[in-house]
Amino acid sequence: MVSTGIPLDTATIISTALEGVLYGFSVRMFMGTMRALSYRKLSTNRPIAFVAILMLILSTAHLAVDIFRLEDGFVKHRDILPGGPVAFFQDISQPTFVTKNLIYALQTMLGDGVVIYRCYVVWQSVWVIILPSMLWCGSSVAALLAPYYASQATGGNIYTNQTAQWITALFALTLSTNLISSGLLVYRIWTIERKVSLVRATNGTTMPIVHVLVDAAIVYAAALFVVLVCFVCANDAQYILLDMIMPIISIAFCMVLINTTPRKTTPRHLSTMASDAEINERERNLQQHPMKPLQIYVSQWTQNDVE
Repeated sequence: MVSTGIPLDTATIISTALEGVLYGFSVRMFMGTMRALSYRKLSTNRPIAFVAILMLILSTAHLAVDIFRLEDGFVKHRDILPGGPVAFFQDISQPTFVTKNLIYALQTMLGDGVVIYRCYVVWQSVWVIILPSMLWCGSSVAALLAPYYASQATGGNIYTNQTAQWITALFALTLSTNLISSGLLVYRIWTIERKVSLVRATNGTTMPIVHVLVDAAIVYAAALFVVLVCFVCANDAQYILLDMIMPIISIAFCMVLINTTPRKTTPRHLSTMASDAEINERERNLQQHPMKPLQIYVSQWTQNDVE
């Protein structure tokens, strides 16, 4: 199948540039995640921090490989391969191409696994995550086999090689895993919220958590869907979105943590930082409207259960 869309060398430059921009956002989100986790000094924070660090390491490694790949295509192999940089970037057996796709496979497996784990924590049932887990296993196999078949390729582009079958399966299974897991997670929180709201005495609600989970799922699922469509249509624009997905996975993970982690209460010294004018105004109001003694009547009601 002949590739369509923008030239492959142009797509590579744009994808690396956009990946670098999103990588900067992911680093900022990572710092916010570490700060949020420091507020809760619990033993359960260690696995979460480890996952966040691992995602950042994988994103950094992927961006570094993309930069090296740009140098190889436009500098080292520019005059060596017939066809120039386009021929280099089209060769899926290049070590840099295989390496970056292997890193993407690990990042995808890690991100999907986190979503399934969240679903299990909320439902507290293994039966609920059986289907997402099966899809995750299938996507993991496809994610690992795709770089392998790419390394064994002897010619042709990515759309005419056996690698294309595994990449298509990877995108489809990953998209299904995230939609199902996120849907189950949101549905569970929403049903709990409905039941609790009937007897809740305060104005607290868990709906902001639902909104964050939905936003994170939509961002990741939309990117995967567009990549899948572009890949099936043999459009080289999929390279742009595929490189952008690496930091998007890290951003979505950190976004959920930052917005669901309890905040520290306002420090005492900050609450006393009022201006002199405000203090004087409060004192005048107290003098004009002195407080009167307040009588409180407490009634006691006892119920005896008769078995």
